[in-house]
Amino acid sequence: MIVLGLTGSIGMGKSTVAQMFAEEGIAVFDADAEVHRLQGPEGPIVGAIEAAFPGTTGPQGVDRAELRARVFDHPEEFARLEAIVHPAVAGARESFLARHRDDALVVLDIPLLFETGGTVRVDQVVVVSAPPEIQRERVLARPTMSPERFEAILARQIPDADKRARADHVITTDGPIEATRAQVRALIACLARRAGG
Repeated sequence: MIVLGLTGSIGMGKSTVAQMFAEEGIAVFDADAEVHRLQGPEGPIVGAIEAAFPGTTGPQGVDRAELRARVFDHPEEFARLEAIVHPAVAGARESFLARHRDDALVVLDIPLLFETGGTVRVDQVVVVSAPPEIQRERVLARPTMSPERFEAILARQIPDADKRARADHVITTDGPIEATRAQVRALIACLARRAGG
């Protein structure tokens, strides 16, 4: 099995590329979706988050806006939250890998792959990238995003140029959607040949 780490900074099109891998029949572990599940209604870490951050949960699980406001500018609080979330996500990831152990290729979609040292758990890394002006336009089109929040998020992420330099593969998303899909298919074919699949 080849474990491919998929990452990219905010607004680069990583989720779209992950969906393309899934549409090609590749099993994809979506770390963000797993966090949503863990923090959703009756999620397994909701109780621990409420205990650590009282008033941030309810019947629908974690109030993400409230929790974000509580931890975003407070590194110690953010670290406390990560100490709850990361082990739970790691457990889900290991279960995913066990379920797909006979697959020739799987994808771990992890937004902060480099930032969290996640490269040790993958065989190769693909970075999804687009020019900064396209990234900015995409992110600021989101209804809950402000320029200030965008800059704060960028400050926590390794710069795109550094990610591209450290990647085994780069998929660009600044062209037509079918051009991106062609890159995904070419990469799958290349990795299948290497895996003997």
